[in-house]
Amino acid sequence: MPCLAHKKLPEKTYFCGLNSNEMANPQNYIRIFGAREHNLKDLHLEIPRKKLTVITGLSGSGKSSLAFDTIYAEGQRRFIETFSAYARQFLGGLNRPDVDKIDGLSPVIAIEQKTTNKNPRSTVGTITEIYDFLRLLYAKIGEAYSYNTGEKMVSYSEKEILQLIQKQYTGKRIGILAPVIKSRKGHYKELFKKIAQQGYIKVRIDGEITEITPQMQLERYQTHDIEILIDRLEINQRAGKRLQKSIETALYHGKDMLMIMDEESREIKYFSKNLMCPSTGIAYPIPEPNSFSYNSPKGACPHCKGLGFVQEADLNKIIPDDSISIKKGGIAPLGAYKNSWIFKQLEIIAKRYEFSLDTPIHKIPEKAIKVILYGADEHFEIFSKNIGVTQTYHLQFEGIVHFIEQQFQANDSRKIRRWAKSFMVKKTCPVCEGSRLKKESRYFKIKGKSIVDLAHMDIRELADWFSDLEAHLTDKQLVIGEEIIKEIRNRIGFMLDVGLEYLSLFRPAQSLSGGESQRIRLASQIGAQLVNVLYVLDEPSIGLHQRDNQRLIQSLEQLRDLGNSVIVVEHDEDMMKKADHIIDMGPFAGKHGGEIVAQGDVKTIKKAHSLTADYLTRRKKIEIPQKRRKGSGKQIILKGAQGNNLKNIDVKIPLNKLICVTGVSGSGKSTLINETLYPILNREIYRAVKEPLPYHKITGTEHIDKIIDIDQSPIGRSSRSNPATYTGVFQEIRNLFAQTPEAQIRGYKPGRFSFNVKDGRCPVCEGAGIRTIEMKLLPDVQVTCETCQGKRFNRETLEVRYKGKSIADVLEMTINEAVMFFEAIPKIYRKLKTLQDVGLGYLTLGQPAPTLSGGEAQRVKLATELSKKDTGNTLYILDEPTTGLHFEDIKILMEVINRLVDKGNTVLIIEHNMDVIKLADWIIDLGPEGGKKGGEIIFEGTPEEIIRNKKSYTGKFLKKILK
Repeated sequence: MPCLAHKKLPEKTYFCGLNSNEMANPQNYIRIFGAREHNLKDLHLEIPRKKLTVITGLSGSGKSSLAFDTIYAEGQRRFIETFSAYARQFLGGLNRPDVDKIDGLSPVIAIEQKTTNKNPRSTVGTITEIYDFLRLLYAKIGEAYSYNTGEKMVSYSEKEILQLIQKQYTGKRIGILAPVIKSRKGHYKELFKKIAQQGYIKVRIDGEITEITPQMQLERYQTHDIEILIDRLEINQRAGKRLQKSIETALYHGKDMLMIMDEESREIKYFSKNLMCPSTGIAYPIPEPNSFSYNSPKGACPHCKGLGFVQEADLNKIIPDDSISIKKGGIAPLGAYKNSWIFKQLEIIAKRYEFSLDTPIHKIPEKAIKVILYGADEHFEIFSKNIGVTQTYHLQFEGIVHFIEQQFQANDSRKIRRWAKSFMVKKTCPVCEGSRLKKESRYFKIKGKSIVDLAHMDIRELADWFSDLEAHLTDKQLVIGEEIIKEIRNRIGFMLDVGLEYLSLFRPAQSLSGGESQRIRLASQIGAQLVNVLYVLDEPSIGLHQRDNQRLIQSLEQLRDLGNSVIVVEHDEDMMKKADHIIDMGPFAGKHGGEIVAQGDVKTIKKAHSLTADYLTRRKKIEIPQKRRKGSGKQIILKGAQGNNLKNIDVKIPLNKLICVTGVSGSGKSTLINETLYPILNREIYRAVKEPLPYHKITGTEHIDKIIDIDQSPIGRSSRSNPATYTGVFQEIRNLFAQTPEAQIRGYKPGRFSFNVKDGRCPVCEGAGIRTIEMKLLPDVQVTCETCQGKRFNRETLEVRYKGKSIADVLEMTINEAVMFFEAIPKIYRKLKTLQDVGLGYLTLGQPAPTLSGGEAQRVKLATELSKKDTGNTLYILDEPTTGLHFEDIKILMEVINRLVDKGNTVLIIEHNMDVIKLADWIIDLGPEGGKKGGEIIFEGTPEEIIRNKKSYTGKFLKKILK
């Protein structure tokens, strides 16, 4: 039975993995006809439904084009088309993918890597909705405690208040008071007038009963407590109705609170319909779910608005060196002296405090520094000895600190806000101490823990806390909270299943990796318990250690077993072995890919003649180096790293080596490298703004003079961005075209050959090569520009040729073709050759950036850096460079990286892939677990040494590879 499915097939063709009975039932498969999106070659294929299908192949072979840009895009488009025409005009149209027909398509949900929310208010708790259920739980069964005394808060109904007063004060004479002002400043003249108009003659002011008099008022700038004396009576059997009426009146004026004063002892007791401290009388409003939300005014800390941090001016950045004068630029935001208004103001301050702008800042009087930083508004006089008169000055100065903070908060310009931010520092909110919630919300507890305590626990701790919760609840709490607790437990269980036990609910979404974000969404989808849905996932194993891989696969199988179809774009060998069906794309990448070279189960794939089969059967493999590099002997030593979960660790980074930082997910790798080491070195070498996480000290930075961080973020979001523009080779190509005889005769400059400049580009499509036609209520249609035929440039520009090729012809060349074409031009050749060396020869120079995969984008960045002249003292940092890469792609990438190290540079890679780790000269292994149980150095040394370390999970899995 053949396994190739890239040609038009007759009706009776059998597909790998499907027998004739399954084929007879159209409900058993998704059938795709004529898929031509991006580089797909008119594919006809069938994918079994309610199975786990893996799409694999080289980077750029068309995996994402098939899974996301064809299958998911068509499913999404069909969903949008179910809406009315009126609704669709607000949603915006989705273009139909380039495919003839798709049959058997279920509702589609895509779980991609690119879904991380950058909103600082978004957290793991809000994404998974666990925090929403916790808010509901605390609102319904949480017990309130006083933040003054720690006593349990009480609340009563009117009937209960009446019964308690009758019981506690029988035979006693009492005063019933309604509190109206609690610890606030003011003269309250109008309030006393209003109270008198309502018929009351006495009030209690700061503990003293006083009769209201006309024009009565208090000290305006002192804090006061004011209560209305509603009634005075003796509690006996005849006082029932009067007491009830007085209680109702007092609760009305006191906003559901009243005070009872024993006339004899003058002791005060509080009673409230709200939650109230029995000793001090402070009251909390009755809780609701929003009372525990940091995104609602009812629950958010009023100082930081629920963010948990504030931006404050940093005096060390404003005055970095107090040994120099103001005139020489001692105040960094102002720079050196200029003839401007602000320096005139500083000269007035200098006269006022008797110093000059040439005085070193540390010798300027403290009062003057305070005025310069925080401002002043005053008139003062100075006697001038020269002219013998007294001059009056008006000093009205906002202050440098206030100006910077005002520009950061209120200015609409991103540039000015960024300028202001460079003199500020991010600090934990001093009011809520980073908890994001107002004080009252933090004093509701269940089993002795507040909602903030739970949100700071990692998922594993949270699961343990919930395991015996029922034993600590009353019968009433159990009845109310049973269903909520069950839902929270389920969601926590799903998070554990996908290997995310080290995350906490308060972990910001913007700090999550693509893989973590994707697995959170996967956990949410398992929790949703949907059936007959098609799930499309993009490398869910990213950022996941081999130890946790099996749990992830079980989660995907669980999703399948619910009755769903699961399509996974993946290169992981374990995932392929567990898949019901594999589609191997190829044979190569770009123009030479877009075909299905094999499909079926893993046994069928292994029999095929493809790169995937070669690596699965070990016919091809990434060779282990015969010896490890010894390095230069120099090293960078980072001491006392303690950001996030790091346990005050010391780490050595030997230079001129290939270093891998390993460890289970959440062990602290990114915290150590991306959040601590990189910002330190970036600040030392380039004076970058980003603050590193806490550390004690660093030595050895003088051994490197350049640091480069290469990630997988897109090289551009516009179709005008492409490999040629990103690497800078297009500038050299334009310069070359401008030097041709024809261009010089016509007076064309390099700008003429840019599709972003008006003179040379096509006037109709404005250099885009396509025109977008608005279809009103239908999706917009993109058509090739009929004027330039998609070439982007006008006729005159295209008439200029180099070696018979126009600028448009050059952009349509593959990198392999361009290397040969520009071989005689060293500046251009060097940049193109590096793109070819990293395995991107199949890309065209003008390929739009949005169509590049994450792996391709990272390799374009790597090639850009490689084409620059390196010093041999460069430190390269790569965070999971194997994301989106096939075994063959990894081999090519590692060859390039090894060449970098051979030149004397240092490459530091954060990685889980064993094929990369086995090539390392030095391994830094963090652990032992993730989250709070991680953050320690488990091992530092060579791969051969780590496999002997019994504590290291990395060593355990690496041992199988090195055997």
